[in-house]
Amino acid sequence: MADTLTLDALSKRYGDGPPVLADLSRSFEPGTLTLLVGPNGAGKTTLLRLLSVQAYPTSGAVRYGPVDVHEEPYRYLQRVGLVHAGPALPEHLTAEELLEWILRSRGRWTDDEGPARVETLLDRLRLDERRENLIGTYSSGMTQKAQVAAAFVAEPAVVLMDEPLRSLDTATTEATVDLLREFVADGGLAIVASHLTDALRPHADEVVRLGEIEDASVQGTA
Repeated sequence: MADTLTLDALSKRYGDGPPVLADLSRSFEPGTLTLLVGPNGAGKTTLLRLLSVQAYPTSGAVRYGPVDVHEEPYRYLQRVGLVHAGPALPEHLTAEELLEWILRSRGRWTDDEGPARVETLLDRLRLDERRENLIGTYSSGMTQKAQVAAAFVAEPAVVLMDEPLRSLDTATTEATVDLLREFVADGGLAIVASHLTDALRPHADEVVRLGEIEDASVQGTA
């Protein structure tokens, strides 16, 4: 079960420019999927970078339960699965090696169950026999499949995803949405930024555009 993720007067600016995010306060609850939408430059990626401790706030704080995530990042990130905005995977590993490394780094690997967990997840995301090739040789779609698998393999409490459906075929898009839906149903906390909202919006508990909260039934595109 996840804990509540809270933004407390969170602001971010780069250099002397205007704030990308200004005095943002809200909570994300366990068992919910929040969809972040808006045009490029609206702050979606900046917010996800702050939530994943890839960037630090100009002011304010992000808390996971009682933990300030920027003061105790390791304690928090052990519970988080990520899909980055770009292909940020180690190119010298195969997909299988990457998932094994994640499980080992989080103390979740066992020789009895680890290989089956890896293979089952890669099968579900339709990463074919080339999963044994180096990630550096993958197409954009294969790399994205590996990113999604990496986000879920360690059974995190929080999933943060930036454009997770980019470059995916229809079948893998459906598999990714199913993984998200099951994750949230089991009490996970998911925050997803995407321009491809048609597949995700029906499952979103909230749709957030530049700090404005819409009802999940509201129609429209990012």
